[in-house]
Amino acid sequence: MSRRFRIGVDIGGTFTDGTLIDAVTGEVRTSKVLTTPDDPSRGFISAVERLASQDIDRSETDRLVHATTVATNAIIEGKTVPTAFITTHGFRDMLEIARQIRPSLYDLQFEKPEPLVPRRLCFEVSERLAADGSVVEELDEGSVRSVATEIASQGISSVAVCLLHSYRNPDHERRVGEILAEELPGVSVSLSSSVVPEFREYFRASTTVINAGVRPIVGKYLETIESRLSAADLDRDLLVMQSNGGVYPSAAATDSPVFMVESGPAAGSVAAAAIGSALGHRDVISFDMGGTTAKASLIRDGRPSITKDYTVGGTAQSGAGAFGGASGYPVRTPVVDLVEVGAGGGSIGWVDSGGALRVGPHSAGASPGPACYGLGGKEPTITDANLVLGRLDPEFFAGGEIKLDVDAARNAIEKHCASKLGVTVERAALGIIEIATAAMVNALRLVSVQRGHDPRDFVMMGFGGAGPAHAVRIAEEIGVDRVLIPLEPGTASAMGLLSTDIRLESTTTVIERTDSVDASALEEAFLRMEKNGSQQLAGAATAASDNAFERWLEMRYYGQSFELSIPAAEGAIDTNALAQIVSSFHTAHEQAYGFRVDDEPVEIVNLRSTAVGRIQNPKMRELPADEGDAGAAIKRTRQVYFQESEGFVETPVFDRSLIPPDSSFSGPAVIEENDCTTIVPADWEVETDTFGNLLITRAGSTARSQA
Repeated sequence: MSRRFRIGVDIGGTFTDGTLIDAVTGEVRTSKVLTTPDDPSRGFISAVERLASQDIDRSETDRLVHATTVATNAIIEGKTVPTAFITTHGFRDMLEIARQIRPSLYDLQFEKPEPLVPRRLCFEVSERLAADGSVVEELDEGSVRSVATEIASQGISSVAVCLLHSYRNPDHERRVGEILAEELPGVSVSLSSSVVPEFREYFRASTTVINAGVRPIVGKYLETIESRLSAADLDRDLLVMQSNGGVYPSAAATDSPVFMVESGPAAGSVAAAAIGSALGHRDVISFDMGGTTAKASLIRDGRPSITKDYTVGGTAQSGAGAFGGASGYPVRTPVVDLVEVGAGGGSIGWVDSGGALRVGPHSAGASPGPACYGLGGKEPTITDANLVLGRLDPEFFAGGEIKLDVDAARNAIEKHCASKLGVTVERAALGIIEIATAAMVNALRLVSVQRGHDPRDFVMMGFGGAGPAHAVRIAEEIGVDRVLIPLEPGTASAMGLLSTDIRLESTTTVIERTDSVDASALEEAFLRMEKNGSQQLAGAATAASDNAFERWLEMRYYGQSFELSIPAAEGAIDTNALAQIVSSFHTAHEQAYGFRVDDEPVEIVNLRSTAVGRIQNPKMRELPADEGDAGAAIKRTRQVYFQESEGFVETPVFDRSLIPPDSSFSGPAVIEENDCTTIVPADWEVETDTFGNLLITRAGSTARSQA
């Protein structure tokens, strides 16, 4: 029987995870290597080589999918390429002015982030369109060529063009692009009418500038990846994870990298949605904790929540609204709605000037890593704290590939935390864990309670290298009674890469009230976008076998500043369908904001179409039946410190690979596997299903597995 392999690689701040799936049998293999920050492609190819060397025929590998933070890192670290900005005369200071709002209303010391393009590299051209797209002033091509000459003298690598109202009429922008291509050969050009054709000039300009600033970087990075894959005899379709949870071809990623700024975190949400749906849990809180950050997102009815209110490169976000917070740079592309906090396994514990214990946001990362890694790290991290509390086996970390130094962890906590606080090393270590827990609980509340959802109605899925060690404790704090730990949780994000479809987004601005809009005009606009989407899918990749389209209307009460995305039901949009969409908007507004005004006029702002190229998901493999008892999987016992016991407890340590399917046992327990460790406190019960997943349920709870 022939086999078909798919490989997914997710590059994180500390580890690079790889997953290989046999699409025929459902067999899964994983690899985990340290990330190589100086050149992430080295870690990528190392993870792929480990998978490809495991007695497989490389010619049977039909797809590789990749999630990367290379675009995000370039923005956060201020390492975007030298970029110029061209706009309509009179609007040169658009990026400098930005917005009047700020993340902390009464903070008089707040400073806006520096514009991604300095004022000296912002240029104006003579032209003007009206709000309806009609021409007020024809484009002066001479002014464009004059600007191009000035740009040529500045050593610019990329240009962003955002002309007033070009979302209505892109003709002037396209002509500017043609002239720049003639005058500046080899310079990358991004047009706002192609990147994000929506109203709101600053947000469109910011998104286009970000696309321009990272485009050469992403292009070079993906070119290097494809070159190394070709050298390794793995020259296959390379797909890249987008921020919206779908994938797109590497060529599209090179052209529009702004759609992948949240590539890595999105993969985890997709994995949680796919695994939860396969097991019968369609409402899931995704909790992904890696080495650098922890991410939380909400999955409703088997789909991650999507937002366009997002900023990148600013201070920590505390939820959607006001375009994702007032700091950072707005990105108006669909993004999986998640909250990210600086609380990963490598997050550093420290004592501030006021004598308070703090954790993060700084991380030890992959280099030098936590103190216990023995790679030069001197500051205590969450991983060091878990080791001191007996929750990690120093001889079996990462399947035994990394030996942990307990003494180094204790010394780091003593020097930097315990001695300054006047407490024991164990109490300081517990404090590090509990402070990180509080931050992560807050993140889960932001994606659930703040969005109008009761977390008790959800299953929480814990994954990532550090997620299972903290998931149950966090569930206790937030009131969730069921925690799902999937098979191979440490590399679940890489698995998510192989469980999604090709998704290509397009948008049209409308700005029409529903009581006066022509429903047939909306239908025609959607059909135009879908025709374009079909053409894009046809040239996208050989991966997709079936195409579909999703329709969304971004709506608001007339006079509001912000909108909600409302899905349209299948079928053509007519008067009856539009009335149903308006009713759905009122319901969504009440859930999001706590009120609805049914007699208030509703306005449609944008139409959004998603062209979906369906990719057949690999099936989940059932484990062979085993009549054995979970007790046979106990390797040993060891002393583990639990919060509720206020001390160390002799705790059984289970080898997860030996726990039979359809078995159960009670906490306290430690469950070890190659890529992570699961901690189960007392008063929680563990069940395994036929696929080897762990469902951990609060004792006495009526919530049981319905899978």
